[in-house]
Amino acid sequence: MAEMWRKVFREGFLPSLKTEHLVALREVLASDDPRLIQGATTSPPPLQCVQDWPAEAGCLIGFCGIIENGGFGEATVGQAEEWFFQAATQIDSRMGETAAIRWLTNWWDDTDRMTTINEILPEIDRAIALKIGA
Repeated sequence: MAEMWRKVFREGFLPSLKTEHLVALREVLASDDPRLIQGATTSPPPLQCVQDWPAEAGCLIGFCGIIENGGFGEATVGQAEEWFFQAATQIDSRMGETAAIRWLTNWWDDTDRMTTINEILPEIDRAIALKIGA
């Protein structure tokens, strides 16, 4: 059985993603772009006082929320945070487990960056191939 982060990524998170999310993720992962962060959902952090500020960076999930809401320079911290919340709700539903997202987010936040990149890039490539081939 795959590690839990991988299971949650494949079965819980991937169904929420469009090809554009996957392609954007692949680009930032391959280039180790600093706009893809660990340890926080967004930068600036999703505090009430900065909800309308432009999102400058996002975690694996928050980044997709930025892309979904117009990309960098367009998406706000609040929009990225709302997308994260919706993704978390969908992941929980798909996995049949409350807070199932934690398996993915804890792995993302607690694993060294090069390991996360090396392990998630093949998952992204696999997902792109499946979406394009579908």
